[in-house]
Amino acid sequence: MTDLESIRRSKAVQRHTGLTFHLATRLLPERVRHPTYVLYAFFRTADEVVDAPDPGPPAEQRHELERMRAAALGERETDDPVLAAVADLRARHGIAREEIDTFVDSMLMDVEKARYGTFAELETYLRGSSVAVGHMMLDVMDPAEAERARPHAAALGEAFQLTNFLRDVREDVREYDRIYLPEATLRAHGASHADVEALDPTDGVRAAIRAELRRTERRYHRGVDGIRYLPPDCQFPVLAAAVMYADQHRLVRERGCDVLSARPTLTLRRRLSLVARAWVRWQFESDPLRVFYRVTDLDPPADVDAGAVGRNAVPGPSRSDRPHRG
Repeated sequence: MTDLESIRRSKAVQRHTGLTFHLATRLLPERVRHPTYVLYAFFRTADEVVDAPDPGPPAEQRHELERMRAAALGERETDDPVLAAVADLRARHGIAREEIDTFVDSMLMDVEKARYGTFAELETYLRGSSVAVGHMMLDVMDPAEAERARPHAAALGEAFQLTNFLRDVREDVREYDRIYLPEATLRAHGASHADVEALDPTDGVRAAIRAELRRTERRYHRGVDGIRYLPPDCQFPVLAAAVMYADQHRLVRERGCDVLSARPTLTLRRRLSLVARAWVRWQFESDPLRVFYRVTDLDPPADVDAGAVGRNAVPGPSRSDRPHRG
């Protein structure tokens, strides 16, 4: 059973390593908030196996990730309260083994793979590093229309991860010698991985970043559109997370899509302002997409009629029917 110690440790991990996700998590109802702390701590701990300052030989990294996999699946004893809590959550919430496996498999990819030729290659990584996360969060939330929500949760998970990749291009290549920008996208705009390695924000690199921003924003559109399928008390927290993550695109564009000279970073004040603005809009709107676009100032994807955003949304419960989101 998930005890207070595992929650305390998990919450501390999230608070110190993922401020945006932590702020959104605090808005979730307790039944979802506590499991989210545990899942995030598991994700982050596995990530740090491959991202530690001195990660050790690849064989040791693989061994540690396999140990974590077995403990999270409940297949071996562990004295780690987070891993024990993950095994308990998986059993209680019916989280499929596939989701744990594909997540750990993506972490194993980071041990060996540092460059991606095409976006299709990157999607294989995203299936574990982000789609599996979205699926596990959905299992914890337990919406009435889980299967309708699932592809949207996957898209939103991918959007969050892709935004992180675009924000962290400089950090990833300098500290971990990894580049998640597909070579094909760079070459289509007259750039290459060599430009990224040199931290040279050429016109071609900037154009490639713009293209990946647009690709990511199509996933935000699909992901946010599915928030209406979530339990009412989970809808605003997920919307708040989407607004905060997507606002980083504004930062990137304000820098002329130069993510190589410095890492774009939202201030705490800006994050809190975004959540407050979204909350005010949320009191008067029943469509998450309308709130999302009004608060982030992003444009809907080119293949979506901007005027139609919100008109065809499935109506949600009225404000008076929704529980208080404290």
